[in-house]
Amino acid sequence: AIRAFADALEDVPLALAENAGLSPIEEVAAIKARQVKEKNPNIGLGVDRERKDGNSACDMKTLGVFETLIGKQQQLQLATQVVKMILKIDDVILMGSYQ
Repeated sequence: AIRAFADALEDVPLALAENAGLSPIEEVAAIKARQVKEKNPNIGLGVDRERKDGNSACDMKTLGVFETLIGKQQQLQLATQVVKMILKIDDVILMGSYQ
């Protein structure tokens, strides 16, 4: 369940790259590789930046892009609540189909 939740969070940068007209898989792979290579978790997708090395990975901290902890916590809580609601609806439909 935790791995599936982590996979769902990965969809955000994929969608951002795709909507920016970039190759989502290549961009996310470049970001992950650079995060590991530089041991810097602040590397992100800079879709409005000039492309270097063929991808849009850049250090968000040096660009002044920050997200508050409370904002991130609220986003994760909301996403979790939405998933729970969907699962409850699915359970209700399944229970009704057995009767």
